[in-house]
Amino acid sequence: MSKMVKRLVSCLFFVCLVSAVTAQQRPVDLPGQPSDYNVRPTGYPRILPGNRATFRVKAPDAQKVQIDLGKKYDMQRHDNGEWTCTTDPLGPGFHYYFLIIDGVSVADPASRSFYGCSMMSSGIEIPYAEGINHFYRQDVPTGDVRIKYYFSQTANDWKRMFVYTPPGYDQSNQTYPVLYLQHGGGEDESGWSSQGRTDIILDNLIAKGEAVPMVIAMLDGNSRDFNAELFNDCIPFVEKTFKVKKGKDYRALAGLSMGGIQTLNASISRPEMFSYVGVFSSGWWARAPQGLANDDTTEQYYTLLKENKDKYNKGFKQFWISMGGQEDIAYNNCQVMMKRFDEIGIKYTYYETPGGHTWPVWRESLYRFAPLLFK
Repeated sequence: MSKMVKRLVSCLFFVCLVSAVTAQQRPVDLPGQPSDYNVRPTGYPRILPGNRATFRVKAPDAQKVQIDLGKKYDMQRHDNGEWTCTTDPLGPGFHYYFLIIDGVSVADPASRSFYGCSMMSSGIEIPYAEGINHFYRQDVPTGDVRIKYYFSQTANDWKRMFVYTPPGYDQSNQTYPVLYLQHGGGEDESGWSSQGRTDIILDNLIAKGEAVPMVIAMLDGNSRDFNAELFNDCIPFVEKTFKVKKGKDYRALAGLSMGGIQTLNASISRPEMFSYVGVFSSGWWARAPQGLANDDTTEQYYTLLKENKDKYNKGFKQFWISMGGQEDIAYNNCQVMMKRFDEIGIKYTYYETPGGHTWPVWRESLYRFAPLLFK
């Protein structure tokens, strides 16, 4: 058995030990409160006052254990084989994290798993400040999130989409506008409904009369040709399967990070398809990394904007760009792109919120963007 295989087997053994031990831990008389995403009845991870998080792992044979929250925290070993650590204060909302056991990153079996960072990841939810309720389920009418499978001619394979339908959809004879909403790189079509809490955000906005009831199609952006997937497969499927309005005035397209670039490419290529465009934590590459689209590819979109400035300015009722502040890894790309827009004369709205390149920023972006649609 190779050294790497032995390490993986050992890592899986440690994970089983974590499961056995945490299943016996009850959150009675423990400090703080358990994370929303803990697997019942596990007591850890726990949220402490000041939005710090504490973790506990049983791994008696491990040599080194860490928690990876973007920043790596070394865990301290105790005589009983448990490892513990407490983090710095964390921002409110959703955060991915991993266990690193002797150098191998694994999902924490004490947490629900989420597809992110191109693998199954763990998640921790830090409470929002008192009075911020729009990311929590309220006593209001609720919509549904449906999983629909369709055969993609582009991929020559079966694919799925997650679709939010608003409260009363099944009982209503009306048709609804559609927001096509894209995830980021290393994620998939489940991201917006789980990490993003799309249904909760829209249910609360609709209940307050702040957003128009709408269908939201959350698509798999991991496509060899996203434009073909969107225009030839997804939009026809949605318009055939759901009670939705047709025409550009009833379509919106938005996405985060990679999905933001896909949104830019699709909406600039086919402006006759959408009246509302949302770009979250994204922007065309100011300088493309090696192996990705080069500057010439990006320039074709700037050329289209320059040659058809009035058409885009008149055709997009909302061209909305949001960013997570200077800590957002896409910040510079976005600033360069908006400067080019200013030089060309393209109209847009910019919104910035602290939080970096993270789901709390993208939840806030959807919360701000959705009320602007279809009015």
